[in-house]
Amino acid sequence: MPKSPDEIIREDIGALNGYTVPDSTGMVKLDAMENPYRLPGTLRASIARLVEQAAINRYPDAAAAELKVRLRDALGVPRNMELLLGNGSDELIQTLTLATARPGAVVLGVEPSFVMFRLIAAFAGMRYVGVELREDFQLDAERVLSAMVQHEPALVFLAYPNNPSGNLFDEELVIRIIEAAPGIVVLDEAYHAFAGKTFMHRLERHSNLLVMRTVSKLGLAGIRLGVLIGPGEWLKQLEKVRLPYNVNTLTQVVACEVLQHGKVLTDQAAAIKLERGRLLRELGRVPGVTAYSSDANFVLFRINHAERVFDGLKKRGVLIRSLHGSHRLLENCLRVTVGTPDENTAFLAALAHAVAA
Repeated sequence: MPKSPDEIIREDIGALNGYTVPDSTGMVKLDAMENPYRLPGTLRASIARLVEQAAINRYPDAAAAELKVRLRDALGVPRNMELLLGNGSDELIQTLTLATARPGAVVLGVEPSFVMFRLIAAFAGMRYVGVELREDFQLDAERVLSAMVQHEPALVFLAYPNNPSGNLFDEELVIRIIEAAPGIVVLDEAYHAFAGKTFMHRLERHSNLLVMRTVSKLGLAGIRLGVLIGPGEWLKQLEKVRLPYNVNTLTQVVACEVLQHGKVLTDQAAAIKLERGRLLRELGRVPGVTAYSSDANFVLFRINHAERVFDGLKKRGVLIRSLHGSHRLLENCLRVTVGTPDENTAFLAALAHAVAA
């Protein structure tokens, strides 16, 4: 008789709660840090023509050579740095963990932060050490440095800006961590378009630094494309773990075309930043709300009875993200993605009703 899943699947995997995506049908969707704006009609038409001509009967360009050229220019990659592409940043995190998962190897991160750092470390069979942030969501550098001495992590992940708090960590503290790390330090700059600060220019100064970007927050979440940038000596080894043809033909075609129209994306990012400021101002006027300053395309806020308010928003057709219960520092915290002006107005109106209910 065949064995049951409980007898075959690793016990640590069986104990995990997987990453869940709620149904957003018919909702004002402000839960996933997406760009709320579609591409202009003329650009969509151009993409449609290119997709029509794409040779989807053939495997994609395994090296994604043209796309890498476009990305180098769009992201300002230093000439002597290499690129590794992934099916979203998640696959790149997985590649990094699989490649460094020697027996007993440790991944170090801060908490709360992007949950996939911890989950993917578990998938790869690595021990994850999370160092708690300060009450203001800033780095406790001394605790991080102490943890590195104790655990000697092969990998350190830092989100810059951080998710879910939205803040940039102090640059000098990040540099101290990079310089003290015994292994690789990965700066996840998923929200760079809304922060304007980067460690890209420091890649040549720190041989153990890698910078990770994504096009998802720029408005291309549907094509799943992540980029890892760093010295060739690291990426040459990581390339061995990358699955063949992991970036499909349609992703390559669409990304190449859109990256030639970079002003569209920067203009949309500017509009999002304006609405972010509006959301912060309006949330500051809601009784009982503490809104945290953000350098990303979302706002974290704390409110009494967060779960009741979250449910009240859903009943009124607005979906955001509840973080209550996920970490001590996120007690009664909700996170809202910056939407279009109309979406943000709908959220604020629904919030007022949910608070008053």
